[in-house]
Amino acid sequence: MSRVALIWRAAFASTGWFGLALQYWLLTATGHSLADIPARTLNYFSYFTILTNLLVALILTLPVVAPASRAGRWALQPSVRARATMYLVVVGLGYHLLLSASSTLQGLAAFGNIIVHYVMPVAILLDWLLFTPRGGLRWTDPFRWLRYPLIYFAWTVIHGYAAGWWPYWFLNLPQLGPVRSALAVAALLIALLIAGFAFVAIDRTLTRRDRTPAPA
Repeated sequence: MSRVALIWRAAFASTGWFGLALQYWLLTATGHSLADIPARTLNYFSYFTILTNLLVALILTLPVVAPASRAGRWALQPSVRARATMYLVVVGLGYHLLLSASSTLQGLAAFGNIIVHYVMPVAILLDWLLFTPRGGLRWTDPFRWLRYPLIYFAWTVIHGYAAGWWPYWFLNLPQLGPVRSALAVAALLIALLIAGFAFVAIDRTLTRRDRTPAPA
């Protein structure tokens, strides 16, 4: 890993963890009783945005603090970095297109929101483009990358009905009904699949460019 990549990953790993800690503090410790903390903590870990930012913070941190460890080698795998990048880029785009217009956040809440929805998606995308080795992705990978969102959707349904709380309006089954909810989930999965294929195409295009000999 180059010195530039090391500094980049250390800087944005720190930024990612700060953003996550700030979001947790805002959700659990401001204006709520101590008795609410367990339920709010569970809600915190039920946001796709939070879980995906956690994944990205990990794959930025592990190569810096333990590059030779099993976890560090896992975090450096091109497929792992590509899927995490794709997830968070979709999170950022989804937030901007579906949720940002109705946002009324101010102050620290707005600052934390910018970190997890804008700063970190751009940071990990640039990390993937600039520092991740090419040629490690296959056209079948995007189908395997759907396992994480499918597990998340299943958890959202279980937790939503158990707690009466839903993280996003477009996943609120009681409010939308089964048909509209199924269509929303299908649309999200299709968007993730398209994004996954786009990442594979970019990887292969950049690989061919890197392998093309310069003219004499």
